[in-house]
Amino acid sequence: MKFTLKRKQLGQGMMEYVIIVALIAVAAIGVYSTFGQTVRNQTAGLAKEISGKDSSAQVTAAGAASTSAATRGNTVKGMSEYNKDNDAK
Repeated sequence: MKFTLKRKQLGQGMMEYVIIVALIAVAAIGVYSTFGQTVRNQTAGLAKEISGKDSSAQVTAAGAASTSAATRGNTVKGMSEYNKDNDAK
């Protein structure tokens, strides 16, 4: 009887880890959804600089994308318009 009780508790602990990982994944998707364009522009700029080319256009685009993301982040919206700005791009 003790064996089944112990197995049940082990399964519960594993489920708690699964829930935590799922919440982290959802948070990461939200952050990437908001700042994804900024990260892509910064990565493109870094790649151009490493190859020895000028990346001022990518740096400017990253700044514009981060300003846009900050503006969208500070705007209060309902759930019906949650991803509308991201879908427009």
